[in-house]
Amino acid sequence: MPTADPKTKGLSRNVWVLSATSFLTDISSEMIQNVLPLFLSNVLGVGTATIGLIEGVAASTASFLKVYFGALSDRLRLRKRFVAGGYALSAIAKVGFYFANTWGVVAGVRWAERTGKGMRTAPRDAMLADSVDPGRRGLAFGLHRGADTGGAVLGLLIAIAVVSSIQKNAGLLDEHTFRVLVMLALIPAVLAVVTVTLWAKDVKGTTSGPRPRISFRGLGKRFGVFLAISALFDLGNFSDAFLVLRAQERGLSVVDVLWTLFAFNLVYAIVSTPAGSLSDRLNRKVVIGAGWILYAAIYLGFALAQTPTHVVALYMMYGAHYGLVVGTGKAFIADLVEPASRGTAYGAYHATLGFIDLPASLIAGVLWQGVGAWQGFGPSAPFYFGAGTALLAAVLLWTLVREEADTEGARSPEGG
Repeated sequence: MPTADPKTKGLSRNVWVLSATSFLTDISSEMIQNVLPLFLSNVLGVGTATIGLIEGVAASTASFLKVYFGALSDRLRLRKRFVAGGYALSAIAKVGFYFANTWGVVAGVRWAERTGKGMRTAPRDAMLADSVDPGRRGLAFGLHRGADTGGAVLGLLIAIAVVSSIQKNAGLLDEHTFRVLVMLALIPAVLAVVTVTLWAKDVKGTTSGPRPRISFRGLGKRFGVFLAISALFDLGNFSDAFLVLRAQERGLSVVDVLWTLFAFNLVYAIVSTPAGSLSDRLNRKVVIGAGWILYAAIYLGFALAQTPTHVVALYMMYGAHYGLVVGTGKAFIADLVEPASRGTAYGAYHATLGFIDLPASLIAGVLWQGVGAWQGFGPSAPFYFGAGTALLAAVLLWTLVREEADTEGARSPEGG
């Protein structure tokens, strides 16, 4: 394991480089991702069921790559080539959004961009876990999520400035504005690829040897139970595109939606690092479970929201939920599995949730708008469903997943 540096509180160079890479990438992604459902709905006239299909397929079709590349990075004892290659593929794919003029093209570009994410995500998370002492895992993943979300904050500020400059406070997004945002988003995407390529390094000595094939046998029962419960939670955690559409349906303009997402990401960025550090000192599953309970309350609020003010307040609470659970969840996975299997574990985790994204988004779209002759239950229905699955998942997490200190001293603040 890397030697702790007191000047950086035990965080190695890789943690800072990968955090900077995610910061730049999220500047780019948030300039596009949060207006993409508005582009589909306002410009291309696509319905919510189709938007759910696009988002679900984009997340699910590339999910097997997260398993493959995570396991391959374990077997080859190399992470960087997959991390850098994934960021590069996503950056190149974003060019396609500029030329997209049908929902089918958008779906294809979204798939290619998510394929890059599938290539990089598990090896990147494993590289982060490899690069920090066990007692600092929560802090490292929390810092990474904070930097990632800090990029989202800046990306949203840029998007707000562009939209305000081009179309003022218009209620609907126009095509020209979307194209301008895509072109500007390519700049930080390229800088992210340069950053990770030049300065990230593979960590030697963190795997026990090459693996002849992808295998899940060494991941353990506790990881399997946590994965199953996380999948249940994710069934009600459909694409955030539906939250954007809900915000617009409750009366927010395009600029209002972007400011609301800015507030969400600001809270997310602020909460992530202290929440991760707190999980180093407390029981991680308590932090995760509390975040899931908060999620249930938030989605119940979205179901009942009547005014734009309600939506803004709920989005800020949603940022706190993300800050509590995302980095802490990844640190918890590192606690549950051996170092030599981390890439495989992160791949299995991300892939499982990715596969769940398709039925989750399809269920949300059908509950909202219906399908065929069936009219659905309206905009509140998906949020009631999500609140129920989150509450059940929290109860199962607290009752079924045993909390034990791992052999590397993950619970010790000193890294034991």
